[in-house]
Parts: sequence; C-alpha cells; structure tokens
Amino acid sequence: MRMIKAFTVVVAGGLLTTACGGSNSPSGSADSGAKNAVKVLPVAIDGPQKDVLPRGGDALRVTPLPGTKAPVVEKVEHALREDVLSGAHVPGTTSAKCADGITMKAGAVSQCVVTYEGAEIPYEVKIGDTYTEGSTVFSYTKTPKKALLVAKEIYNRFNERYGSASGASDASKLACDEIPVAKTFDFGADTGYTCQYWGEHGTKDGKPGYVTVKVKIGPTHNSIALDEVR
Repeated sequence: MRMIKAFTVVVAGGLLTTACGGSNSPSGSADSGAKNAVKVLPVAIDGPQKDVLPRGGDALRVTPLPGTKAPVVEKVEHALREDVLSGAHVPGTTSAKCADGITMKAGAVSQCVVTYEGAEIPYEVKIGDTYTEGSTVFSYTKTPKKALLVAKEIYNRFNERYGSASGASDASKLACDEIPVAKTFDFGADTGYTCQYWGEHGTKDGKPGYVTVKVKIGPTHNSIALDEVR
C-alpha cells in the first residue's frame, strides 16, 4: 500500500502470450509462390530497447513529491502519474487531472485522467469503504479504464521473446510495424499492429518462412499478448 498520510492499493495486471503467422522466403523467391509473399515490416528489432526500464527505477518517478500538507487531490494525481510510468516502463511526459477533485466519503468514486506522451488514460479512484470522515489516514484504489500501449515496450518484449538472447534459436530478422509512441485501447482489443520474425520452421508445413505476431491487449491492466497464428 502507498501512504499519502494515507495509503493506496495499486491495481496490477498480468501478461499473456500466444501466436499469428504467414510464410515466405526472405527473398520472395519463385519457389515460395507470389501468393505467399509477406511484406517485411519497417522497424527492425536488433536488440533490447535502451529506454525500457524495470519497475521502481528513479527514472520512472515523478518529482518533486507533493508536500505533506498538499491537498489530497494533488497527492492522488501524483500517484496516478507514477502508476502509469511504472506500467509503461519507459520514461515519458505525464500529467494528471481529477477535474472534480476527490470525493472524501467511504466508498466514493472519483474520475481522473492521466496523460502519457499525449495518450489519455481514464482512471477511477475509490476511497476505502472503512474511511471515517475527517481522517488523515485512509486507503484508496486506483483503477485504469483503458490500456496503454507503448511502442518501445512492445519492441522490447518482442526482442525478449524472439531475440538472440531469448533461446529461440530458429528466429531471426525481427521487425515490427511502426507503432505510435503511446496509444490507448480498450481491454481485450486487437491493436491492429503486428511484428514478425523469420523462422527456420515458420510455415504450417515446417519450412522456413516469416511468422506474423499480432499485438493484442489483454483483459487487465498492463496485460499485453504477442499472438502467433500459423
């Protein structure tokens, strides 16, 4: 829990992975058949993304901290910005606004919006059911209502799964669509973006070919699926 002179419960999410595929030889040679040609995607993935950081690093903190006597809404907005940065794993410009403030009643829900590199993530902030009016120590939950997709985080995940250090020895020539720096989606959405790798057994019949990997949003906060379909 997070203390605000108060403490908070962070709503977290899981991680999904599964599989999408196409096939062709790298050169699009005649023996692979023109009808099976796969377009090579524009963003080559040749290693880890240097700006992607683990949770909790100083670069994913928002400074300065609100003062101890700062209004509750200011402290909550600060916590929401750090929540988004922690899930994004990539430093970026953030802001937060709870337009109508925070309703300080047991079980009350307030609406806030956090921005990360221009992408807007709506949040619900719920005061704990045991809150006593006038108390300076209380719990609250903060729940994002949209999922945030961050390009560098996707490129890094794809490299972790299929890159040279992943143990996927039959995968090479990694590439992805040009994904926006940051964009929000409904939970469970297919983003429409894809990545690909050249697999030694990439086709349905086990021959060399490109494998396409769809980027999907999972059902919960910070849940991304890299979905192969052969």
